[in-house]
Amino acid sequence: MLSTTFGSRLGEFAALATAIFWTVTVLCFEFAGKRVGTLSLNLIRLSLGFLFLSLFSWITRGRILPFDASPTLWFWLAASGLVGFVIGDILLFQAFIEIGGRISMLIYSAVPPLSALLGWVFLGERINLQGFIGMGITLTGIALVILERNSVERPDTLPNDAVEEEAGAFSTEGEETRREATRGEAPIGKATQSPSLKSRSQFRHPIRGVLLAFGGALGQAAGLILSKHGAPSFNPFAATQIRCMAGILGFTAVVLATRHGAQLMAAVRDRKAMRIILLGSFFGPFLGVSLSLLAIQHTSTGVASTIMALVPVLIIWPSHLLFHEPVRLREILGALIAVGGTILLFFH
Repeated sequence: MLSTTFGSRLGEFAALATAIFWTVTVLCFEFAGKRVGTLSLNLIRLSLGFLFLSLFSWITRGRILPFDASPTLWFWLAASGLVGFVIGDILLFQAFIEIGGRISMLIYSAVPPLSALLGWVFLGERINLQGFIGMGITLTGIALVILERNSVERPDTLPNDAVEEEAGAFSTEGEETRREATRGEAPIGKATQSPSLKSRSQFRHPIRGVLLAFGGALGQAAGLILSKHGAPSFNPFAATQIRCMAGILGFTAVVLATRHGAQLMAAVRDRKAMRIILLGSFFGPFLGVSLSLLAIQHTSTGVASTIMALVPVLIIWPSHLLFHEPVRLREILGALIAVGGTILLFFH
């Protein structure tokens, strides 16, 4: 009975396992990134992922490298790897360090609507009204978590602790106002104002980290579009190999240009970090990708993609346990709304 149920729901179980494995990967890379840095982490994990993929390709395809790909496929997949892995992942993994994997992955859930939007613009893919509504709901869930609007009393003179808080917040009054507040001076033209209540938009998390996560999502979405445009039917594992090779070359160039070679060698000698990166590379670039493909083969793309989009929800509790990050009801609600928007988008 159990085996029959499992066999009939193999795609759904594979999709759920993929979401769990990707959650493990994010937690591993957040820890490792804080320990060895973004560049070293990305170069090492792509190299390990490439080794896993090459071994799998040798077993399943009888060839270690995808030399059966045409020059055109190599061009587009290499471009996809540079945009998605190098640019996108540099930004995303730095966001892991600055605002944590939990909030970063919630923002990263913007990848499906961004991919759909880019596909609509550049590939002529159709999106109906329900699809656009799903995009809006996903972005609303993200905004609920990262933005807030407060009515705050603004006296002429702020206490020292309030000045420090004001200087670190995102305010609609602009950069010059914040600099003057930091010096303890009132903005020009506001010195004679009496205390009043003003509505102010601000980020609940550091704006730099939020922008990095959005940049990572945009880079990944653009990489997927390039991959789909250049290799719509090529073997996905072989395609990932080419993307990994391009990413490895790109990160190597960045490490050499920024003279991070010493940090890279220190990261390789860090046994604890290497164990964590190895674990994350196995569960993410290799096993996660494999199970995601298995899921799509045994159930509809919409069902599989929806289940795999649960990472922002699944990561909440383990992130709290491992990194002691505070969890707010607003963040849980925002994650659920974002996933709901993704569901609506995939079933449009």
